[in-house]
Amino acid sequence: MSKEARDIERIYATDEVVAKLRRLADALEKGESFRIQIAGERFRVPARAEFSIEHERGDGEEEVEFQLKWSIADADADSEASDDEDDEGSDSEDDDSVV
Repeated sequence: MSKEARDIERIYATDEVVAKLRRLADALEKGESFRIQIAGERFRVPARAEFSIEHERGDGEEEVEFQLKWSIADADADSEASDDEDDEGSDSEDDDSVV
């Protein structure tokens, strides 16, 4: 199934950002996938996602972006493997971060 193109950006309170980054850091450190929901769509960031940090400057502003990138095929394969684990009850309820 083909997925629709999306480009969504949200602003969060500091405590929300801290919680999301902490969960992401924990998943990265453990080599695990990371489930998140953004604007009504839930998806899984695979453990083998590529992580980059970007710095941009221009027009009197600076920006830092923390970015994860992966192929849809990698996410689908990772999701299928994790779904098998979910069936065994290994997934905790706080595994979903709603954005």
